[in-house]
Amino acid sequence: MTRKSILLAACLAFGASSPLVAAPAQPQAPSALDQAVLHVQVILDRLGFSPGVLDGKPGMSLTAALKGFQQSRGLSASGKLDKPTQAALKQYANMPATQTITLTPAILGGPFTNPLPKQPAEQAKLPQLGYRNAMEKMGEMFHTTPAVLVALNSGDTRLTPGVKITVPAVVAVNRNYDPKLPEKWRQTLSTLNVDAQQPQAAKVVVDKSDSVLRAYDANGKLIAQFQATMGSKHDPLPIGTWKILGPAYNPPFHYNPKLFWDAKKGEKKATLPPGPNGPVGVVWLDLSKEHYGIHGTPEPTTIGRAESHGCIRLANWNVARLAMMVKPGTPAIFQE
Repeated sequence: MTRKSILLAACLAFGASSPLVAAPAQPQAPSALDQAVLHVQVILDRLGFSPGVLDGKPGMSLTAALKGFQQSRGLSASGKLDKPTQAALKQYANMPATQTITLTPAILGGPFTNPLPKQPAEQAKLPQLGYRNAMEKMGEMFHTTPAVLVALNSGDTRLTPGVKITVPAVVAVNRNYDPKLPEKWRQTLSTLNVDAQQPQAAKVVVDKSDSVLRAYDANGKLIAQFQATMGSKHDPLPIGTWKILGPAYNPPFHYNPKLFWDAKKGEKKATLPPGPNGPVGVVWLDLSKEHYGIHGTPEPTTIGRAESHGCIRLANWNVARLAMMVKPGTPAIFQE
């Protein structure tokens, strides 16, 4: 892993971190978890039109996901569950909103990183930037949050092997990953419930106007769409046509404060270890635009709602999926 962008990337809101998840049963349940909305979110997620975090609530992420699905089916992109959209989704009604799983040592296992310091110099001292605890890990595993898991289980989430719990129904069907992929990366894909069978993208388009990344096949058909965070007034999205040069799986991050307008005075260069809670998450897709890439995030709930240092951030499970859909040389078009 020698990609220059990993060494010099200036592309994320560094230093922001998710609140610590304390005791497993303490996250507050969402105020309104609508099972019907969750069902639609799960279907869209499984079809590749991610509404971001699965939370059973309507909002801008679900609206954007519905628009992507509608566009892919030749429907009017209303972003609403209108009658034509309901009819198109009906064929997937056999996909349940939730499913029951049995907790295992593998699901509950670390290594975990708790507490997770905010300062680069302190993070650099750690062996990895892992999940804080099993609840945070399971949140990403099932494309949701600890709070939603608590809500789905009536507040009783005992983290013990053998316990059965209810989760969003996004468990990967096919885990026969390419054996040529690094073993640790295959483990990451499995942990994030990314199915081994993915369509191939001929190009990706990053659209600033609605904060999404779209993937198209060779025939120009929209095959996937993911909520994204992109740029800021200090580091705007680099409009233009670039190429994806290739992936760096589970990458470390070489922090250079000179490349960050909001770096604190006195901060020094530091090499941060890899991990899902690292600044670029589980994978970095290097771009032909120097210092820029498409990558993951330690904060999936902020996707589409925060700013970055110019790069494109996706939820870890979505960027992992995208990494399986693109090849070196895939065009990446950034537009307003």
